[in-house]
Amino acid sequence: MPCQLLVRRLLVRCLLASAAIVTPAITPAQEPAVQNPAAPKTDSSPGAQALPVDLYEARKVSVKEGDATVEFAYRLLAPEPAATTGDGARHPLVVFLHGAGERGSDNVAQLKYLPAWLAEPENRRRHPAFVLAPQCRMDERWVDVSWADGSSTPQPPTPTTDLAAAIAAIDAVVAREAVDPARIYLTGLSMGGYGTWDLAARSPGRFAAVMPICGGGDERVAARLAGLPIWCFHGDADKAVPVGRSREMIAAVRRSGGRPIYSELAGVGHDSWTPAYRDGFVLDWLFSQRK
Repeated sequence: MPCQLLVRRLLVRCLLASAAIVTPAITPAQEPAVQNPAAPKTDSSPGAQALPVDLYEARKVSVKEGDATVEFAYRLLAPEPAATTGDGARHPLVVFLHGAGERGSDNVAQLKYLPAWLAEPENRRRHPAFVLAPQCRMDERWVDVSWADGSSTPQPPTPTTDLAAAIAAIDAVVAREAVDPARIYLTGLSMGGYGTWDLAARSPGRFAAVMPICGGGDERVAARLAGLPIWCFHGDADKAVPVGRSREMIAAVRRSGGRPIYSELAGVGHDSWTPAYRDGFVLDWLFSQRK
């Protein structure tokens, strides 16, 4: 690893660890600032973002739904060949849970936003990694809750079928690819932000860090997340998912002894993922985490 990158990662880890210690209250001004909060918004209309379909291998996984077996599609980006040389070379795995607008069965729409951005040449050079992008079925959800609700509902004992398929995809990739088990990261936006909180609480020992964006979770299980590095983002002008959902989860994790980072973006609506994911400082933080 180049010396400059190593030093930057160490600085990121130290600075953010300190920030988490000295911010017991949820006061946005006290949280580490996103470096480019004015990043341009990405048009959410079909075709607005060029999707790197050729870089992501199409794969499938099957799970049980009642008495039936259901097949799910997902996509996987592998590190460039130049990054995989050497005996025993292993790389991080980023698991991305998309939002409601990317549901379907085309196995393409879920490549919007973070999967497309992580496939850019600079990010592939800076952060060689596997990127897993499962796709939720149309009209289904990662978590069976209403996104607009101002308060949470108890987490059910088992995940939804679609989240179970995402878990099966993670298992398949880890079993087949040279994934570093100490560097598996989970993130998602909107509906995927809910999925991120839910999956992290179900399997906290699996992930090195989680980054839920404009979602919400079940505060009753927040103690399970206390040992996880978490950086959560939400815009204070979000009209789709109440910002209180993120505030309440962060408060619950802190009450349980955790030290999550929370960045509430002033004047930002539902699209808090663009200023988060498009900030190199944020990605450096994510990739610096390891179990």
